[in-house]
Amino acid sequence: MYLDTNYLLRYILDDIPEQSEMAVEAIRAGASTYAEVIPEVVYVLDKVYRIGRNEVASAIANMLEDVHVDHADVILGALELYARTGLDYVDCLMLSGFREEGNDFLSFDKKLMKMKQRL
Repeated sequence: MYLDTNYLLRYILDDIPEQSEMAVEAIRAGASTYAEVIPEVVYVLDKVYRIGRNEVASAIANMLEDVHVDHADVILGALELYARTGLDYVDCLMLSGFREEGNDFLSFDKKLMKMKQRL
């Protein structure tokens, strides 16, 4: 069973009791999520709920202790970069994929490419 953004948000935020409990139950039963869902979770926590970058990164990292996702090491690395830089999460994901798995990339974003050289 794979969870979407809303299920993950209910699990992290625990703000709608009935839905939050359903999310907990699904996760206890071994639910997973797609790596592609995580950027939307980051975006919603940051832009909609106005949660700070460090707290967003920590909350998602904690959630990933309970929810399986492919390339978790890359996602956790991206969250660490997201917490300590001003880069967008997807840029952090690109850098982390390069650092953790050797996935090289190209970009016209000079700031991103400079950061890549520093890794």
